[in-house]
Amino acid sequence: MGDPLYTFPAVCEQTLRALARYPTRIAFSWPGGSITYQGATDLIGRIQSVFVRLGLQPGTRVAFLTANRADTWCAGVAAQLSRLAITWLHPLGSLDDQLFQIEDSEAQMLVVDAATFRDRGGELAARASGLKAVFTLGAAGYGADLLQAVEGAGNATPRCLAGPDDIATLNYTGGTTGKSKGALRTHREYGGFANAILADFEIPETPSYLTVAPISHVAGTKVLPTLMRGGTVHMLKGFDPEAVLSTIQRERINFTLFVPTMIYVLLDHPSLPKTDMSSLELLLYGASPMSPSRLVEGIERIGPVFSQLYGQTECYPASVLRKADHDPKNPELFLSCGFPIAACQMKVLDDDDQEVATGESGEICIRATHVMAEYWKRPEQTAETLKNGWLHTGDIAKADERGYMYILDRKKDMIVSGGFNIFPREVEDVLSTHTDVAMVAVVGVPDDKWGEAVTAIVVARAGTQPNEQTLIELVKQRKGSAHAPKHIKFVKELPMTGVGKVDKKALRASFWAGRERMVG
Repeated sequence: MGDPLYTFPAVCEQTLRALARYPTRIAFSWPGGSITYQGATDLIGRIQSVFVRLGLQPGTRVAFLTANRADTWCAGVAAQLSRLAITWLHPLGSLDDQLFQIEDSEAQMLVVDAATFRDRGGELAARASGLKAVFTLGAAGYGADLLQAVEGAGNATPRCLAGPDDIATLNYTGGTTGKSKGALRTHREYGGFANAILADFEIPETPSYLTVAPISHVAGTKVLPTLMRGGTVHMLKGFDPEAVLSTIQRERINFTLFVPTMIYVLLDHPSLPKTDMSSLELLLYGASPMSPSRLVEGIERIGPVFSQLYGQTECYPASVLRKADHDPKNPELFLSCGFPIAACQMKVLDDDDQEVATGESGEICIRATHVMAEYWKRPEQTAETLKNGWLHTGDIAKADERGYMYILDRKKDMIVSGGFNIFPREVEDVLSTHTDVAMVAVVGVPDDKWGEAVTAIVVARAGTQPNEQTLIELVKQRKGSAHAPKHIKFVKELPMTGVGKVDKKALRASFWAGRERMVG
């Protein structure tokens, strides 16, 4: 327990402060509706009065299953103000994954967006043990309609009851390298993230922020910074390229966040050349690397607005590759995950937690006030990850003489082929430079001669037929024969996780079924 004198205000308190500053401005807009800053404040207060009457203990977890909508975001703020902790279920997750998260977090309340997830919410409500309250936004035939309860609550002024040591969030990892884990943050660890984003991300002075990716995850971290700047959050419930392009033009969007696959779809969409994108000042991308050739194409066709973010569930944000770093004349930086933000200390350390020489590989390790406190109910994994005063990210990287970080790969993804240690990311970076390659993932597959054979799974650009041998020779020229793929498999699409990352666990599983090697 730290001294409250040296803590950020709780994020929910920062939110109330931001909303109070511009009462008449539009806080949230969506197709067919909007709500002002004052309206959002009033809604938060009424929802809080409903939650407080339940008499739940401080720290009680509240699970949310929702599309992008303002009222569920307000409900999350109301929960935190009431000393409750929120855990967001991924809207694209499977029933089993969502049920696991509810059970693992020991959630006692479930809030469901009935318009989008009525049936799934009903399944979760029926099967999850330990739930004491179920709310739906809109009538659903189960639980209590939160919107109706709010109408009967009357006026209520929201109040921050949370202290720095109350649990704020329990965010679950993507589970690409094993079972998903809950990264726990009290308000003490959670309070500084918005400040860190505003300090190092080039957020426009008055943001007009389009959120397409789920606000339950990284896209949601830009909502509070937008409100702090007096901007408007424009919400779409999913990625429809036509709707995205028309919204950018109509609403004069100046800021958004996409995963690379969304950018590829927009670049290939016939409406892009006809869309006025001149209002766009910042396009953040992350979750997975972006093809350098497609990045150049994006800069040429959309403009010099691209910025890459890097972080993890355990610590976000960590670094940023800013707009000025995206110079087609100096494309070597395109392979970097950026420069550490001011609020983070980032170093590349060896297995003994000693800093390696510039240009040498090691593990990215981080210190920051917004690093998670622990993995929920996983003391051994917490001890492995938070040791010697560092968060060990599991990302193997090298740093250049200026401090820019270059991720080589995940520690667990390293391929051992013929006695050589090969990081798939290095091979992927080379293959992605070929103009006919839209996406690529590299894994090691069992091989009697090599132990593991470097294998590339490639998605070709529309209308192209890349030559297998040409791609192999490209890697051989750039990285040497040990890195060159032994096999290349062409597919129509790669399996993706809910947060837009290539699911390498799923890719490896098809090759390693029945083998001794762990898939995750």
